[in-house]
Amino acid sequence: MTHSLSTSELSEAGIKHGLDSIGFAKAEVFTSTKEYLIERKQEGLHGGMQFTYRNPERSTDPSKTLKDAQTLIVGAKSYWRRQSNLSKPIEPLGRVALYAQEDHYDQLRSGLEAIAKLLEQHGYRARILIDDNALVDREAAYRAGIGWYGKNTNILLPKRGSWFVLGSVVTNAKLAPHSPHEGSCGTCEQCIPACPTQAISSPGILDAKKCLAWLLQSEGQFPIEFREALGNRIYGCDDCQTACPVNRREERINDNFSSNGLGATVLIYEILEMGDHDLLEKFGKWYIPRRDPRYLRRNALVVLGNTTNPPSRKTREVLLRWLQSGDDMVRSHAVWAAKRLKLTELLEELLDDPSPLVQEELEREVTPN
Repeated sequence: MTHSLSTSELSEAGIKHGLDSIGFAKAEVFTSTKEYLIERKQEGLHGGMQFTYRNPERSTDPSKTLKDAQTLIVGAKSYWRRQSNLSKPIEPLGRVALYAQEDHYDQLRSGLEAIAKLLEQHGYRARILIDDNALVDREAAYRAGIGWYGKNTNILLPKRGSWFVLGSVVTNAKLAPHSPHEGSCGTCEQCIPACPTQAISSPGILDAKKCLAWLLQSEGQFPIEFREALGNRIYGCDDCQTACPVNRREERINDNFSSNGLGATVLIYEILEMGDHDLLEKFGKWYIPRRDPRYLRRNALVVLGNTTNPPSRKTREVLLRWLQSGDDMVRSHAVWAAKRLKLTELLEELLDDPSPLVQEELEREVTPN
């Protein structure tokens, strides 16, 4: 038997357990979003990304998660942390995007679980969805009045910005919905030129085939045209958010330092020296294609190739190891890195390499650092 429960009671429970913002929306089909996903996939703008593109029918229909769904309760949790200013590193470092430096989803889950528990105590059913391909979380947040779509396609919370992770509780409780937020970026377009690969092709349109954050999570060769633009990013990219003026307000509100997790940077040598098991043990919370450590090494070799410090003896040793790898994808990226670092003498043993990938890299003109 169910009992009446107000949106204010649910909001209070979520805020008490760490959420920064909570909104309510009808659990109806996101018809326009479904059409948008299908259209983007047909145009190839998804860049091979699966997630909510895999099954638009499911990811835009809350009833696929809970048959008698009535309401979406959407929560947002800030992940902004002030970063320490690092001096010029002695050895190569890979930069980690802010959202991946700590388990912010665990903090988000705590707030949503408090809401779900309260619903269940009153006789309702509830299902939590966090970073789940069962629901387009940004559209849920927009419909619940959490914020508006920025021109970089992120949801911006009023006066706070986009440094937030999002999640939802799907419930059969019928609750009064909020209206979508009417905010906008106005004439501001600072995020568009800030993107190092021009992935934001126009306001609100992101081409995933050019997005560094997605390319770091994609299978196959890292696109040659974006390797230099990758710089020292090893996981994620924050540039379009860093450029956003609204985000600077959140930076003033939340002035904590990042205190745990992986931190703002990781050692590139470490990635290139660790075994498969240890790599997955340490970096397993990142999205790694097929859970295959070769992609971590691929990305690390591109970052190594972008290093501006003069190559050390250790750099030579690490490159030699991967130039002799039995994995031709990794080997080919080691060739690129060696050419970038002006260590072409290391490539003499590869002149007759049977791999087309390696031969392509040997023949490619590469601008050295």
